[in-house]
Amino acid sequence: MDGENWAEKEFGGAPLGDKRLSHRLVEIGTDKAENPGRAYCGVAGGDWPKVKGYYRLIDKPDDSAVTMPNILLPHREQTIRRMKAEKTVLCIQDGSDLNYSTLDKCEGLGVIGTNQTGAQSRGLHLHSTFAVNTDGLPLGVLRAECNAPEPKSKEDNRPASAIPIEEKKTFCWIEGMRDCMELKAQMPHTSLVNVLDREADFFELFDDQRCNCSSVDLLVRAKHDRRTTGEHKLFDTARQSPIQTRIKIKVPRQSAKSKKSKQKARPKRLERTAEVAVRYVQIELNPPSYCKDKDPIAVWVVHVSEDVPPAGVEPLEWFLLTTIYIKSIDDALNGVKWYCLRWRIEDWHRVLKSGCGAEKMAHKTAERLRRAVAINLVIAWRIMLMTLMGRETPELPSDVLFSDLEIKVLRAYAKKKCLSSPDCLGAAVKLVARIGGYIGRSCDPPPGHQLMWQGYAYLQLMCEGFMLRYG
Repeated sequence: MDGENWAEKEFGGAPLGDKRLSHRLVEIGTDKAENPGRAYCGVAGGDWPKVKGYYRLIDKPDDSAVTMPNILLPHREQTIRRMKAEKTVLCIQDGSDLNYSTLDKCEGLGVIGTNQTGAQSRGLHLHSTFAVNTDGLPLGVLRAECNAPEPKSKEDNRPASAIPIEEKKTFCWIEGMRDCMELKAQMPHTSLVNVLDREADFFELFDDQRCNCSSVDLLVRAKHDRRTTGEHKLFDTARQSPIQTRIKIKVPRQSAKSKKSKQKARPKRLERTAEVAVRYVQIELNPPSYCKDKDPIAVWVVHVSEDVPPAGVEPLEWFLLTTIYIKSIDDALNGVKWYCLRWRIEDWHRVLKSGCGAEKMAHKTAERLRRAVAINLVIAWRIMLMTLMGRETPELPSDVLFSDLEIKVLRAYAKKKCLSSPDCLGAAVKLVARIGGYIGRSCDPPPGHQLMWQGYAYLQLMCEGFMLRYG
């Protein structure tokens, strides 16, 4: 990373059909990163040529080269470059709905849900692959697509088992895995592990990995208590295997979610530390009835269970299915650690929506929204990187992520407030968080993403005032 030229590296050279558009994309990325939560007209500060240039890019015809994949291509290439330097990379897949129900005249939106009154929510479904290293540092957005979901036609009477997997919404998980398989040839010395949550627990995914993607591994939290070739089903087989070790797991807080058409309501969960038992065993999963022609699939299951949860709290229990060969306790613990890092993508979604205001954007077509979302995906990644690098690699120089002007302003701020000078990245990140409202008491955890995006926006105002005063 380079504090001065990061946008040129992550957006520069995008194949948008015109070099001027590529240069404009870099300028937009730079401007938006300085104030991620505001609309671009506010970010531009009344600079009409800039605002006009932004809308000329976003409002290109739907069939132009200005597409979500093309906007993200330079960042994808930089992400691949960063992945090659790692021994193991976790390719975390997940989906998130972007709600644009207030945009009544926006064309091309899909149906993302139905509330309790039967009213449909309109928007886009974002499915992404987010690459992180085994320490949890985000390497970048490997793949992202925004689909406009359509409800099943009333005339389509086929049972779910009769619908080809390519026509199901779950096929996006297979596409993400296949994309990793294609990239594997570029990084023969890097192990790629697809980390997925319960929505990805379907037989066809494991079968496709066995047949087409054997060079990449899967780590999936089980949702279904499947039949095995043994005496018991999946869950009982795992529960009856011997305890190998006990560890403590930090369970992050979880916000409450209201009930949707096919999704249950989710209660609020406070952050806590759970003491769990860890077991592991190899099993063979029988194919479902609609895949009778398929052979059973051999996988390992790592079972994580909390025996004595706090009063009134549902005990933690995970069944992690993996194609990684578990030959020791350390291998099993790696699987648990890597699955815990799956929460990184949920943090990224939160930064995208709350920090970058991805659901507050207003454009006339879904394609224009996709273009704006693509820019914000990279900015949300950079905000996360700034926060996490300040924790994990605080000894690095500040100019890894901050420009010379930003460092100069932070030093002036630190001197005025009698604080430590931002001579290293950790100190600079804490100063930015302090500007955003971080208190920094001895009992406080490290600053989070929200304080970082708030502090960074204030820092840009301070930099502008500094320039006005001193040139």
